[in-house]
Amino acid sequence: MNPWDVTSPCTPRCVTHRLPEISTLLTVRRWLALGSVLAGVRRGDLRPHARGVLDALGITLDANTDLLRVPAGTGTLIVANHVSWLDIVALLAVDPVGFLAKREVRSWPVIGSLAQSCGTRFIARRELRELPAVVDGLADALRAGESVVVFPEGTTWCGGRGGTFRRAAFQAAIDAGAPVRPVTFAYSQGGQPSTVAAFVGDDALLPSLGRVARARDLRIELTAHPPLEPVGDRRELAARAQDVVRSTRVPAHA
Repeated sequence: MNPWDVTSPCTPRCVTHRLPEISTLLTVRRWLALGSVLAGVRRGDLRPHARGVLDALGITLDANTDLLRVPAGTGTLIVANHVSWLDIVALLAVDPVGFLAKREVRSWPVIGSLAQSCGTRFIARRELRELPAVVDGLADALRAGESVVVFPEGTTWCGGRGGTFRRAAFQAAIDAGAPVRPVTFAYSQGGQPSTVAAFVGDDALLPSLGRVARARDLRIELTAHPPLEPVGDRRELAARAQDVVRSTRVPAHA
């Protein structure tokens, strides 16, 4: 199986508002505020811009840390469950690290400009022959002190248990002797788990962005777990990280 070409059973039918949508007037105000934030995106510290995107969309971010990278002689491999394009914004709002992302992300509205500004490494996910070079490049980046986010499920899920963590990126951490930081995302509205932010299946970014802009009381919980040492083989390390990420994961339909 191609480690980068994975699928999820989740579809846009999984995506629902937990609370009634906000008014049209407030939605328009959010779009205008978002446009103003994006017009000011520049290279450098992206935290103010990412936080501005969340504020413009009326989203609250609850994070248990202000630093994702682990102070060490190398960079940190940050691995997280994947629900939404908002995962990227939330991570940048906490710590402006780089990403390993599929090539299509480069052209996405909102996310594309943020991703390019933080030095994201874009890959052709379906090209298996590129995988060894991707792993080697990721290991080199970690050795050089760069911290990089990878979503090892390989695609997005609406919530619940999620997908199996693919192993390739963990080999880069082992090769570089770099710590692994597991991160868990959970989304809620009105204190209840919500799928409204999920970006799954054949959904398109603009409709997803429209749903998020109309969502009431949307909250992102970002939980950064203690780092894992890069020991054992990549299968074991991936399984350990997956178990940690799922240890605090809230089922989407609870």
